[in-house]
Amino acid sequence: MSLGKLRKFQSDIDEENPYWLSFSDIMSGLLIIFVLASLVLVLELSQRKALVDEKILERTKAEKVRQEVLAEIKEELRRKGIMVEVSDNDTVLRIPDDQLAFESNEYRVPPQDNYQAAVLEIGRVLYTAITKENRLDLFDTIFIEGHTDKRPSPRNLGNWGLSTFRAISVWNYWNDNLGNDLRLDQLKNHQDAPLFSVSGYGDTRPVNETQETEEDYRRNRRIDLRFTVIHPKLDDILSILD
Repeated sequence: MSLGKLRKFQSDIDEENPYWLSFSDIMSGLLIIFVLASLVLVLELSQRKALVDEKILERTKAEKVRQEVLAEIKEELRRKGIMVEVSDNDTVLRIPDDQLAFESNEYRVPPQDNYQAAVLEIGRVLYTAITKENRLDLFDTIFIEGHTDKRPSPRNLGNWGLSTFRAISVWNYWNDNLGNDLRLDQLKNHQDAPLFSVSGYGDTRPVNETQETEEDYRRNRRIDLRFTVIHPKLDDILSILD
């Protein structure tokens, strides 16, 4: 076939197939679609990662603020001559027995002026530390935890009841005596729920495992303040990744 006839033959094919696309055109189109889809996927994954990172950063910030708050409370009370302890990886503020010494089988705040003044000052410093600089938004719950020594209590509900009554006693003492401008029971967490809660652990979490002397027993009759902070929920993370 001559060159002229070949060109005429190809021209006839093009005229008979006006929508004909070459193989290279098809591949080019598919490549463009693939690139666009990849860009959309990368953008979506980047947005999801940013949301997860934001949740993690929020938790990290909350943990840092908790550490700062406990250190600040401890230092401020030290200046006032009240010694407290920070324990459990900077999550618990412990009121030791020399600041709040419950008598055996007793749950009321001791009547001595020095004990009552110390408990009241702890409440004041606590309120000031957690309410400044929007710190409340980062806390979930502050537990007032009551504890007993290992000796069985004859009171109703035994050591469990006694430890809970101790926590309630301190809580009520604060709200009855701190004044309306420092009421801890009016504080809300990030979900607009009450920030404080009380709990009792009986003799299950002693600071002195060996309890033989009266001093050993006394140290375990105490109040701990446990600070919990906000954290990303698993459902929130999974919803971001879906």
